[in-house]
Amino acid sequence: MKKGLIFDIKRFAVHDGPGIRTTVFLKGCSLRCFWCQNPEGLRLKQEIMFYPERCIGCGRCVAVCPQNAHLLQGGIHIYLRDRCIECGKCAEVCYAGALQVAGKWMTVDEVMKEISLDRVFYEVSNGGVTLSGGDPVVQHEFSYELLRRCKSEGLHTAIETAANCRWEVLAKLLSVTDLVMMDIKHLDPAKHREVTGSSNELILKNAERLADKGKPLIIRVPVIPGVNDTADQIEAIARFVKSFSNLQYLELLPFHRLGESKYRALGMKYKAANLKTPPKTKMKELAEKAKRHVPVRIG
Repeated sequence: MKKGLIFDIKRFAVHDGPGIRTTVFLKGCSLRCFWCQNPEGLRLKQEIMFYPERCIGCGRCVAVCPQNAHLLQGGIHIYLRDRCIECGKCAEVCYAGALQVAGKWMTVDEVMKEISLDRVFYEVSNGGVTLSGGDPVVQHEFSYELLRRCKSEGLHTAIETAANCRWEVLAKLLSVTDLVMMDIKHLDPAKHREVTGSSNELILKNAERLADKGKPLIIRVPVIPGVNDTADQIEAIARFVKSFSNLQYLELLPFHRLGESKYRALGMKYKAANLKTPPKTKMKELAEKAKRHVPVRIG
C-alpha cells in the first residue's frame, strides 16, 4: 500500500481555503526559498529536530542511539548530526520534546482516519481538506490517491503548490482538486532562481495553463523584503494574472520569522535572519497597487 511522508496534520485550519479545514503537510519541495517557514518540509526524508533549550539532560537518547550521535559532556547535550542515521529512537524516549522526528510515513487510510475526525466541522462551515507542504506535487502519486479518496467521501479539496512540476502531474491532481492556491514569488527568471534555486519559467507556464482550465484559483505572493516588496514588482504580478478568468483573488502574505527556530533545530542556516516583517502600512500600499488590476487580500 502506497505511503506518503507527512510532517504535520493541522486540524481546525482557517487560512488554507474556505471554511474549517484539515491541512495535511507533505515533505518534499523542488524550491529552496531562503525565507521558507517550513524548512522541515523541504527534504523528502525523515529528519531529527533538536531543540537544546528543552533538554533536561536525562541521558535517555545517549543510551538508545546506535550511532553514538548523542553525548552528554559536563551536563551539555551534544548532538553529532553527521553520525545520525535518523532512526528516530532518540525522539521516542525524549519526553521533554528536545528531540523530534520530522516526517512520518502514513497510508491513505491512516491520514483519512485523522481527516474524518472533523467531518462535522467541514459540513457546517463548507470546509474540507487541503494538501500543503513542502509541495504536494513532489509526492504526487500519494497526493492524488489521498485527494481522490477525499472526493469519494464528498469532501472539498484544495492544494497549496508552487506548480514547479510537469504539467501532466498537475493536471492529474486537478482532476480531484476543487481549489488551487498557487504561489508566485517573482516574474523575473534570474531573480527567481537567485532566491529560490530554480527558474520560474515552468511555474509561470503552468499558471497560464491553470487559467485555461477554469478551476478556482488563488494566487499567493509572499512579500519578502529585498526580493519583491516594491509596488512595481507586486503590480507586475497583478498584471500577469489579471486575465485569469478563474482567479478568485490575489493574496499578499507578509514575511515573518516564525519558522526561525526550526532551522536551528534542523542544523540549517537561516538566511532570512536579518529581514523584518513588512509593516501594515507597507502591505496596504502594495495591495492598493495590485487592486488596480485584481481583487486583493492581505493574509
